[in-house]
Amino acid sequence: MKTLTEFVKEKRKQAGLTQEDFALRTGVALTVIRKIEQGKGNLNLEKANQVLKMFGHQLAPVNLKELAPKNETIAP
Repeated sequence: MKTLTEFVKEKRKQAGLTQEDFALRTGVALTVIRKIEQGKGNLNLEKANQVLKMFGHQLAPVNLKELAPKNETIAP
């Protein structure tokens, strides 16, 4: 599974866009694109989804218990 950083950077490059062009197309600040591509924390979910929308994707909260194998427990 790819990280958000890997996914966005790869897709942007496949589209042949600079970070600046990508920011303009998605309607977010260049700093948002840079934060995502550098793997910085403290991202705004709404802004991240605005970026991902260009590729037909979105982020949503997921319960970690749903991702764990049936016989594995997740510590809080």
